[in-house]
Amino acid sequence: MNTLLVLPLLVPLATAAATILLARSPRAVRTASFAGAAASLGAAVALLGATRDGTILVTQAGAWEAPFGISLVADRFAAAMVLVAALLLAAVVVSSIRGLDGARERAGYHPLLHVLSMGVSGAFLTGDLFNLYVWFEVMLMSSFVLVSLGGERAQLQGALKYVVLNLVSSALFLAGAGLLYGSIGTLNMAGAAVALRELPAQGLPSVVASLFLLAFGIKAAAFPLFFWLPASYHTPPMPVAALFAGLLTKVGVYALVRVLTLVFVRDTAFTGPLLLAVAALTMVTGVLGAMAQGDVRKILSFHIVSQIGYMLMGLGLGTRLALAGTVFYVLHHIVVKANLFLVAGAMRRAGGSFSLEKLGSLLARSPLLAAAFLVPAVSLAGLPPLSGFWAKYLLVRAGLEAGNGTIVAVSLAVSLLTLFSMTKIWNEAFWKPAPAGAGAAPAPLSAAERASLLGPVLVLGAITVAIGLGAGVLYRFADAAAAQLLDPELYVRAVLGARGGGT
Repeated sequence: MNTLLVLPLLVPLATAAATILLARSPRAVRTASFAGAAASLGAAVALLGATRDGTILVTQAGAWEAPFGISLVADRFAAAMVLVAALLLAAVVVSSIRGLDGARERAGYHPLLHVLSMGVSGAFLTGDLFNLYVWFEVMLMSSFVLVSLGGERAQLQGALKYVVLNLVSSALFLAGAGLLYGSIGTLNMAGAAVALRELPAQGLPSVVASLFLLAFGIKAAAFPLFFWLPASYHTPPMPVAALFAGLLTKVGVYALVRVLTLVFVRDTAFTGPLLLAVAALTMVTGVLGAMAQGDVRKILSFHIVSQIGYMLMGLGLGTRLALAGTVFYVLHHIVVKANLFLVAGAMRRAGGSFSLEKLGSLLARSPLLAAAFLVPAVSLAGLPPLSGFWAKYLLVRAGLEAGNGTIVAVSLAVSLLTLFSMTKIWNEAFWKPAPAGAGAAPAPLSAAERASLLGPVLVLGAITVAIGLGAGVLYRFADAAAAQLLDPELYVRAVLGARGGGT
């Protein structure tokens, strides 16, 4: 068994158990939670180091050979996703020290956090569609409790919408998996890739691919079934919302990338145009929804939707450059979007509200907070030299090279509207004077609050700047990951050995 593939699952599981056993001591729970997050980050770094040269790591649980056993597989893309997920977990744990109330901590917040982390890593590393479904359910159960933790009316309403649509997604996924198994006799992704070569490209494979597109599209919050996200992501505490915003929709995007570049690779004439249409509509509806909001959390929630459209754009174009753009965009967006939600929590503490009408003069009160917001906001809008500019540049260039001017025009227009809505937050919350009826300003942040609330956002902001200034490094990695994704035979041979290659 390859230990590097198992650690991203065992470490959060052990941490969740430890935090349950230490529940009587909040300080011990926080210490164990942070130690577990740090250990997960270390394991993820080691996993990426082992796959960076193109090696595809494979472990077969219980020594059962694929496609009969449970496969864990890590290529460049999967390892990178595990790493950014671990990085985000560490940032959220630190932010939770002062960004979360004690009642939620005592109700099991930290164990749930690590169970969710385990589910996310499992989804990235599994080589089997049924186990992908299992990991989705682990994520759904833990995230549903995290959304509703606290029992506030708005939270329960948001949690209900969240779980209902995700259960619909799970049902569609299970239906697709059942049809696929009934037709080829396996749900191992490498085995399915080989078996589907014997079937016509259209017909049943197209039906199953459509079910997976719909199921994973719901989880990714793509048009038209995205409304569960802005209805629920603004309700939990900001550390929880940051984790959701950074990771959960990206698991859906990752699943789409994986199945469309490995399993369903022969019907691109059907999936490509469909994905591009969905991408354009997702961008437009998301950004228009954001422009109509007056609450920082709701603006950021709708922007998750619009940014998913860019990721689907690269997948729909399907070229190596476009897929490299999708990989770049996903990795950049996880950091930036989670950072913006953490900044929103700090804004609430410094200004006393999430409403733009009630906020003001935050620039004068906390210049450091203003800088912490400005970096991810400008990156999200795609201004140079930050990471978002290069991510959008790759996708725009890929669209032009593919001769698809429509999707390029839509992406550029949405980018301008994103800049407008980020400017709206800046003007209302940071630049304008505090409203006359806002009352007394909250007490200044203490040293402990600065470390807990601003420390993680400054680190994530520094990563955003570093990606922008050293974009060539991440681009070369994303390009190598795209090349690996576009050569499914590499994955098949790694999982199945000689039995899968060239058959």
